[in-house]
Amino acid sequence: MDGAIPAEHVTPALAATAPGENLAGLLDARVARAGEAPLIEVKQDDGTWQVLSAREVQLRVRAVAKGLVAHGVAPGDRVGIMSRTRWEWTLLDFAAWTAGAVPVPLYETSSPDQVAWIASDADVHLVVVETATHAAVVTEARPQAPSVSDVLVLEDGAIDTLVAAGVDVPDAEIERRSALAGADDLATIIYTSGTTGRPKGAELTHRNFIGLTRNALARLGEQVCPPGSRTLLFMPLAHVFARFIEVLVVPADAVLGHTPDTSSLLDDLQAFRPTFILSVPRVFEKVYNASEQKAAAGGKRGIFQRAAKTSIVYSRALDTERGPGPWLRLQHKVADVLVLHKLRAALGGQAAWAISGGAPLGERLAHFYRGVGLRVLEGYGLTETTAPTNVNIPDLTKIGTVGPPLPGTGIRIAEDGEILAKGEGVFLGYHNNPEATAEALVDGWFRTGDLGSIDADGYVRITGRKKEIIVTAGGKNVAPATLEDRLRGHPLVSQVVVVGDQRPFIGALVTLDADALPGWLATHDLPDMDVTAASEHPGVRAALDRAVERANDAVSRAESIRKYTILTTDFTIENDLLTPSLKVKRAKVLEEFTDVIDELYVDTRQAAGS
Repeated sequence: MDGAIPAEHVTPALAATAPGENLAGLLDARVARAGEAPLIEVKQDDGTWQVLSAREVQLRVRAVAKGLVAHGVAPGDRVGIMSRTRWEWTLLDFAAWTAGAVPVPLYETSSPDQVAWIASDADVHLVVVETATHAAVVTEARPQAPSVSDVLVLEDGAIDTLVAAGVDVPDAEIERRSALAGADDLATIIYTSGTTGRPKGAELTHRNFIGLTRNALARLGEQVCPPGSRTLLFMPLAHVFARFIEVLVVPADAVLGHTPDTSSLLDDLQAFRPTFILSVPRVFEKVYNASEQKAAAGGKRGIFQRAAKTSIVYSRALDTERGPGPWLRLQHKVADVLVLHKLRAALGGQAAWAISGGAPLGERLAHFYRGVGLRVLEGYGLTETTAPTNVNIPDLTKIGTVGPPLPGTGIRIAEDGEILAKGEGVFLGYHNNPEATAEALVDGWFRTGDLGSIDADGYVRITGRKKEIIVTAGGKNVAPATLEDRLRGHPLVSQVVVVGDQRPFIGALVTLDADALPGWLATHDLPDMDVTAASEHPGVRAALDRAVERANDAVSRAESIRKYTILTTDFTIENDLLTPSLKVKRAKVLEEFTDVIDELYVDTRQAAGS
């Protein structure tokens, strides 16, 4: 190559989707191909896992589909699902598709106003919820969502109710219904959680899911998820990433498990023993931090930190022409014997691959886990692209990038640096919102709102959000993501919002991780204290000062954080400062903490000159 950096990269498709294909047919094909092999494992109350073959799953799907028909769900009708991640959600998704319906996910943390908006905008007829509490939320929303005719509760036997209702629906009707949708027909409407304004409903087709999963498997399947591989789903199934994986396992001939309670995640990982893991960076950070604190509690913090450093150095050496030398290989082997093998065991002992998405992972963690033996392939995608547009590949993993476009996908960098996407996964548009659709889709290219660059191999690097660019009073453009991601990697830190628009310098709002705080205090020989006391403690402040300095190493002085303040209130879904997909509602934070931000700039001379 001539060394020029391209503004566009398209990866040719490796798999095709026929016009008449749909997601119900994807399950039928799995049964025809490997009907007796396991497809789903369901966690029982005693902690064991019940194995369901593909044929058994299909029988249950069709029985529930009959129940939907008996409840008056017509082809094209919307069926709402509001629940944590559990096997019944996957059952309902495929049952809805088999009945010719369109499932609409609702986050189980949604408020009555949010449920009312989504149910009315999508014209939802039947809602299946997990608990009585969810049912009460939907009941409160129903006056503003008159299309909702019935609410069924999983914990009150909703699945059995549906199966019983459908016993008289003939098989022929299900055969007819399951063949109605074509590849370009609507499969689901997923409402973006949105950091501002009302959620927009992204219309995703059967082709979006089938084409994207097939092409992803054509490129990654042989190494990452060959037939018989296993993955445990713990991300919210209301999120597009989890729905993508729910579909992916079917053509992959893989096995899927679900866990609704992330507090028992490590126990479930050890019991289920996945071969590949799908997650967001926050989970990888928490596993690392929890392991460090466990080692510290046993008086082995120094050993853990040396092993972690060796893991990172070893991984970085893998990217050099010479590779790790004999001495580094020996150090890595010792670190593995003392520490690293315990992390593999904590993840079930079989996981060799992970795919991370939703936010930047950070180079430190990526190198650490690769040194442990878990290759984390960082990827990128959005609701509007049916999850991944890009992912690193085993043959060439460039840590710090999100990899090249998947087969059948193209990425273009606009003149202003915005990332545009086109291809298999790009959505139809926003439901009932032609203005937003016209703004988002230009000549078939989706405007992601993210900023980035493409290297000579087509690998994309994300540099920030277009709408989140901060312009200081001095005219310096600053992308906050780099600073926020690095600072958030500290075990004490829960969330970070970098500020400084039209201000003399960059500042930051920091929240503490209340779950990690006790362990961190204990390992640093500090007394137990709550978040409020910790926010003022000199030892905590000194640790955060060092963390800020390390974050600043990644940027120029003009972009560096000069002052920060510790908030005693964390950002949560409940206080409406996080979206259900755990993204910070930046505009809401800036509005709510205006006075705190102003305080950062009271004595601007001292900070600007420090």
